[in-house]
Amino acid sequence: MLLSVVIPVYNEADNVLPLLAEIRAALAETSDYEVIFVDDCSDDETAACLAPEMGIAGVEASNPGPVVRVVRHASRSGQSAAVRTGVRLARGVWIATLDGDGQNDPADIPNLLNRAIVQGGPELVGGLRRKRRDVWSKRVATKIANGLRQKVLNDGCMDTGCGIKVFRRDAFLALPFFGAMHRFLPALFQIHGYCVDYVEVNHRPRRRGVSKYGNLGRAAIGVVDLLGVLWLKRRTNLPAAIIEDGVEQAH
Repeated sequence: MLLSVVIPVYNEADNVLPLLAEIRAALAETSDYEVIFVDDCSDDETAACLAPEMGIAGVEASNPGPVVRVVRHASRSGQSAAVRTGVRLARGVWIATLDGDGQNDPADIPNLLNRAIVQGGPELVGGLRRKRRDVWSKRVATKIANGLRQKVLNDGCMDTGCGIKVFRRDAFLALPFFGAMHRFLPALFQIHGYCVDYVEVNHRPRRRGVSKYGNLGRAAIGVVDLLGVLWLKRRTNLPAAIIEDGVEQAH
């Protein structure tokens, strides 16, 4: 399978079906893909809303389209764990991630995927939001966090928190896992020898539901995670090349 679209969700009952419809529209010309919702133990109707959509495209699903899979964590595990669960279960060579709140635009997926699969393309293509559609406090907090991360990690990404990304499944699974790793994917890919690129994407205001993040709590945890990624960067020493029988091998 070419592509698996992985969406971590928590209490997004009002958003999951509109988002699924948009994914189907955006990938209407792509038949070789699946959609995986990872429900991080929601206590609303998220799972019930998705239940009629589960199954094989055009056979068990209520609407024609891609295979739709829904998996559920038995306990709250966080967004990074939900992304990892979806990637581990995915059948696609490439993974596209989207936030479940509807602020990422699925129409951007084909552009990121095309950039990723061109000859010699990067293993990760991250979205860069042209204009943030969030409240001012969230925009300011993100700007400060991105500036700090740049000074510490120098990963070249000015919007690491953007939820829409396309990357190789095998490359992701080769990375060390920790909570909140989804916020550091560009740096982690680079640390482990993979190429990274960025594409401007659309960003939309949240129309339904409420945000699950607070600025102060996320900032405190983010500093600890940042120091952990810096430690990984300093302790990861990969060979420039691997040669077997005179032929350079891929890392």
